[in-house]
Amino acid sequence: MRTQEMDYSAEDDAAPVDMLASLFMARGWPCELVSEDEMTGEVQGSWANYQLRAIWRPEDGVLQFLCLPDIRVTEDKRAAAYELLCLVNEQMWLGHFDIWSNGDVLLYRHGALLGDHGRLSLDMAQALVESAIDECDRFYPAFQFVLWGGKSPRDALEAAMVDAAGEA
Repeated sequence: MRTQEMDYSAEDDAAPVDMLASLFMARGWPCELVSEDEMTGEVQGSWANYQLRAIWRPEDGVLQFLCLPDIRVTEDKRAAAYELLCLVNEQMWLGHFDIWSNGDVLLYRHGALLGDHGRLSLDMAQALVESAIDECDRFYPAFQFVLWGGKSPRDALEAAMVDAAGEA
């Protein structure tokens, strides 16, 4: 296997939370530094406002990036929601959806392994944010169809994928 050289410039990179906060400020998105290793923000998606949270774990070299589309899963819909989660996560290349047991909140989670250097480039920061928003936008209708529309998980996913394919 051949290894490609990366076009990597350390002076263009920053601590993960600092880089994400700078990106949010540059785009005019509200954000707050919770600590030097955590930030929160909010972005308008196609379907809803999404709360974003980044948590840096320097001891592991991992940046956990969360996107919460403000969807709560009620007890009576939990089984269908978990079935839909399995179907949705099969479609994912990066990250996954989950339901937090604390508050029954749906969320998208992606762990980015930044390695020993622990730095984040602007391109990677943008990719993290954009992929989280894109995935939440892509599957938001499916969760709505199951939780409020009464569709089966399979039918909800099919309907959401048809709707997404039809958007221009």
